[in-house]
Amino acid sequence: MVAAASYGLRFDAGRLCLDLVGTVGGGRPGEEPVERLDSPERLRDWLLGSGAVPPGTSLAAVDAAWLGRFRAARDLLHRVVHAEVDGRAAGPDLERVNALAVTAPPALKAARGADGILSRSLVGAPDCGALLGQIARDAVELLTDPAARGQLRRCEGETCSLVYLDTSRGRRRRWCSSEVCGNRERVARHRRRTVGTR
Repeated sequence: MVAAASYGLRFDAGRLCLDLVGTVGGGRPGEEPVERLDSPERLRDWLLGSGAVPPGTSLAAVDAAWLGRFRAARDLLHRVVHAEVDGRAAGPDLERVNALAVTAPPALKAARGADGILSRSLVGAPDCGALLGQIARDAVELLTDPAARGQLRRCEGETCSLVYLDTSRGRRRRWCSSEVCGNRERVARHRRRTVGTR
């Protein structure tokens, strides 16, 4: 797998489970997929950036074992989500997602800060299994909601395999992100026209 050095984490798929699925894939045609969860530090960044844990949560416990479990869950969800988009049955993988989803998600509490504003935090230290359960529950909710499932789309970007939730008016969105894949497509189209006119 290609290292993620030049590939940032993405949080524009529209659902927590899809953001995790989007941590692998893309790259140039013919190359190995890009691995965006390539270290425990990147997993910590993903957990905070995706909103899986509240801002300021201590993630000191995140280590190589957590990384391995998150990658395994991500690969499982990748197969299930892509099977659903392709209209194929997920089979035994769906049972594995269900098994992950029975784990209770992390408990949250409201705490008033010195400024008087309420913010959320975890009741205890983050637990790997609870966080994976939270993500699996999000996947179960997504895949069992006919309206949401009908909004699943695969990005049309040449080097992108991201699956996202199309909530645009008219459901005509072609790219996971207009700023990323849409812009790449517009630049490529412009280059093709420029070369054609020379």
